[in-house]
Amino acid sequence: HVRLQESGPGLVKPSQTLSLTCTVSGDSITANFYYWNWFRQPPGKDLELIGDISYRGNTYYNPSLKSRASISRDTSKNQFTLQLSSVIPEDTAMYFCGRAPRRCTIGDCIEYWGKGTLVTVSS
Repeated sequence: HVRLQESGPGLVKPSQTLSLTCTVSGDSITANFYYWNWFRQPPGKDLELIGDISYRGNTYYNPSLKSRASISRDTSKNQFTLQLSSVIPEDTAMYFCGRAPRRCTIGDCIEYWGKGTLVTVSS
């Protein structure tokens, strides 16, 4: 059974960098042919793709966040990480990691989700 667990600070100050880690169990993040995603959902708004990292280590970012987002992985720990720089209060959201069988930009292709973690951007 595949499980994903997000971890990281729940409060980040404006202009700082948000950093979240997704720890995966029950599967390898290098296993063919999966994609490992970060999504977020601000209060009262729709789910939004931030980006993904493929089983090969290739990354894709939502064009609207590409200049601030970075996704990397640690294969020895079976984890992948999101960094979002220069955060603003509008980055306040529930952040989710997930696994998809292909590259996708909408949440309904996600097979497995983490429970999500709330990140608040505030001074």
